[in-house]
Amino acid sequence: MPRAAKSSRKKDPNTPKRNMSAFMFFSIENREKMKTDNPDATFGQLGSLLGKRWKELTSTEREPYEEKARQDKERYERERKEYDTKLANGEKTGKASAPAAAAAAKEE
Repeated sequence: MPRAAKSSRKKDPNTPKRNMSAFMFFSIENREKMKTDNPDATFGQLGSLLGKRWKELTSTEREPYEEKARQDKERYERERKEYDTKLANGEKTGKASAPAAAAAAKEE
């Protein structure tokens, strides 16, 4: 039975970027070294190797990444709250374009 087409809702480009997990911070920091150590590994294989290495880390070794994840979560929650407040107030969520800002400044 064919699926019904999902309605394509336009995503607001000004929506705050989601927070990253501790593992994502670890992956970003270690992917290049892992790629150098395993030059023939595919993207998926690198992901598996990174996951395996992540599981081997002690809680002490994970702490810097966990802290970055906590800070990023706080950033996301703060930005999301500001974004939602602007939406609720009917304000535009984007920044004014340079020509519009220049025109507004010129009128003053």
